[in-house]
Formats: sequence, C-alpha cells, structure tokens
Amino acid sequence: MSDKPDFDRHMLEALICPQTHGRLDYDASAQELISQRAQLAFPIRDGIPVMLIDEARRIDD
Repeated sequence: MSDKPDFDRHMLEALICPQTHGRLDYDASAQELISQRAQLAFPIRDGIPVMLIDEARRIDD
C-alpha cells in the first residue's frame, strides 16, 4: 500500500472534526483521518473521507 493518499490532499486542509471542529491528521497506513482532541479516527473509503461520528473508530491510548 502506498503512503500516497487516494484523495486530494488539499481537501484535508478544508476538513475539520465534526465533533470538536479541530484539526485532523492523515494516517496513510490506516487510511484514516485522526482527531486527537476527540480521540476518533474517521475512515477513508474508496478515496472518500467518511466524516460521520457514528462511523468513526474510537482511539484508545
């Protein structure tokens, strides 16, 4: 799997966490957008970020 995103990187700059309205980090290996403040990982499916809280994976530190 490539570290190159399947989506437009410029789109990442426009996306924010739907819960905290904060910044998201891109995890290329997991194909997820991570909200550290909300402790949620939003999946990227077929190049499309799924920004629904109900679809996000809870991050356990």
